[in-house]
Amino acid sequence: MPNLLTPPTRLAPLCLACLFASPAPAQEHGAAQLDAITISGVKLDEVALAREQLNEVPGGTNLIDMQRVEQGRVAGVADVLAYQPGVYAQSPGNEGVKISIRGSGINRGPGAHASGSHILLDGLPLTGSGGTPYELLEPLWLSRAEVLRGANGFDRGALALGGAVDYITRSGFDAPRLQLRMEAGSDGYLKRHVASGQVIDNLDYYVGVTDLHYDGQQDHAAGSGKGVVANLGLQLTPDLETRFFLRYRETEHQSPGRLTQSQIDDDPTQANAANIARDAKREQPGSTWLANKTTLRLDDVSTLEMGLVYHHYPMDLMESPYRIRVDYSDISATLNYKREHELFGLNANTTVGWRTTTNLPSSDAKETAYEVWTPDRLQPSVTYPVGTLMRKYEHQGSDNVLHVSNELELAPRLWLTSGLALIYTQREVEVTWPNTDERLVESTWDYAPRLGLRYQLESGAAVYGNLSRSVEPPHPWSMIWGSPIRFDETTQPWSRRQSTPVSLDNQTATTFEVGARGDSLIGLWDLAYYYAQVRHELLTIEVEPNIFAESNASPTVHQGIEAGLTSTLWQGGELGALALRQAYTFSDFHYRDDDAFGDSRLPGLPRHYYQGELRYQHSAGVYLGLNAQHASKVPVDYANSWNADAYTIFGATLGYDAPSWQAWLELRNLTDERYAATVTPGYNDNGVEAARLTPGEGFGVYTGFSWSWL
Repeated sequence: MPNLLTPPTRLAPLCLACLFASPAPAQEHGAAQLDAITISGVKLDEVALAREQLNEVPGGTNLIDMQRVEQGRVAGVADVLAYQPGVYAQSPGNEGVKISIRGSGINRGPGAHASGSHILLDGLPLTGSGGTPYELLEPLWLSRAEVLRGANGFDRGALALGGAVDYITRSGFDAPRLQLRMEAGSDGYLKRHVASGQVIDNLDYYVGVTDLHYDGQQDHAAGSGKGVVANLGLQLTPDLETRFFLRYRETEHQSPGRLTQSQIDDDPTQANAANIARDAKREQPGSTWLANKTTLRLDDVSTLEMGLVYHHYPMDLMESPYRIRVDYSDISATLNYKREHELFGLNANTTVGWRTTTNLPSSDAKETAYEVWTPDRLQPSVTYPVGTLMRKYEHQGSDNVLHVSNELELAPRLWLTSGLALIYTQREVEVTWPNTDERLVESTWDYAPRLGLRYQLESGAAVYGNLSRSVEPPHPWSMIWGSPIRFDETTQPWSRRQSTPVSLDNQTATTFEVGARGDSLIGLWDLAYYYAQVRHELLTIEVEPNIFAESNASPTVHQGIEAGLTSTLWQGGELGALALRQAYTFSDFHYRDDDAFGDSRLPGLPRHYYQGELRYQHSAGVYLGLNAQHASKVPVDYANSWNADAYTIFGATLGYDAPSWQAWLELRNLTDERYAATVTPGYNDNGVEAARLTPGEGFGVYTGFSWSWL
């Protein structure tokens, strides 16, 4: 294992030594604790329960309480995942946020189906074999979010490199009877939300309606969205409960395209000229997520949880010379059995889980010309008009995971975690028009063992370590889009388009992780170090001379440090308190002796990423916060021939938080810094800037209020 030569590594042992003198365990960063809620005589504190469960994981986790997030602008999940160590989330100016955990999905640009992490809604799958669509992730519908970084998502059936993110919807137990919220601000930003939740005897419900509009900072960047969320819970017997879920949302936005660093420095509001010329845009005309989760308590020490999900998500992509219309549908099921028992005379907890997600048969994806198409460059007089059918293809798959884990108390406060997962995947990919008779049908088995230790000191701090394997199957669509095999160059509409799917290997990684967390004199803290050897990572490579596509790369290394600290700097009783929350992520992702690039860094993410907020909170409810964000320079191509510039931005928030109403004013990017928020990696630009960056938001003013009938 190579040494990290950066100062954070040399400081880690010293930090751990001073932190272990801690009185009580804690996990949450950037989220205020909720007092227990009393409804119909029943005391609830789901956030505290979730925090306790995450503290039992022998690895890095995050808990985000939406009460704190909602004390400012909540445009998308980038706002939800801010101030979280180990999590990189940046918006390109719309809802297609680029999210990466431990380098997951590093090859992805924003706006595409996300890869590298398994996303759940209320513990049930949203991610399918083709990745994760983003249009249903409306943050105002959430009560909290839980992040289990890396292999720590094991018990949720999440085996990808980035782990799991579980977005938990509000219910009648934690929602007001009526809530009205409105946000408005720069660049035509307007968001409205109305919701209601209540407990009535053995029934509870939550329903919310939200709409969004923005003009965008860049030219040609306007967008909108509207949707509804609902869930209904029934306590059928003291031991049997069930909950039904609904999410439906429509979104559309123009696509301003990517810029070079020089273009951002000159004018970050400009759009890519080609995107304006073709009126590039993306429509998701109506995505539906229907689910049920039923929990049966078998006895005092065991439970059985069953889930069923239907997910329909059509898309109309008009962001390139080709218009692509797809109509996806998935069906998912989960089954989880948990039992507390004795094993070898020791206390133990065992979980047996099963998760399956399968694409339902649907119409073929259609690819038509979105601008006048010249198929043969040697015969420019032969053209096809907009709307000409170019190809039809289908790409389907299923992911199936069976996982068994056990926590065994070897000694007081010392727990051994062990687990094994079996993964069975199927992929079917074919170009159906013009007919090629080249259908790829394959299935694979893989495995993911896990071994961890967690020890809780008498002071309350916990230290942990684990050794785990992760498995990420390729997306079915990448097996055609990443193919080097193309139709010959002719005067036919399908000229030069991919013709034959190719087989891709599962991306796997073996990860070692150590860390600790607790509550000491300096505040709530957690610190983790991980080292992963990745094989067959899905990156852009030269699949044939001068042909570049996503495929399995040579071995790579992902390693890093994740540190979070929330400190109370001053406590003044009725005068309030001054607190500082900080999150720092160090990321070292590089090749291991690649034939072309040696040990070059993998592009797309900053090596150093820091977020911090200094906040004063008065006991009467007034709060004032100053925040900062810093990212180091980012390699843009795999050859590391040029970089997106480092940047530091500042912001401020002023607000009032009362039991039944809140109001706030937020200023973003106070110095109007011009910077790249996201990078979509290229192969080798030979030191010449290419349009691969999306600009971060400039100076902006946002305000909002919320009123609740409790």
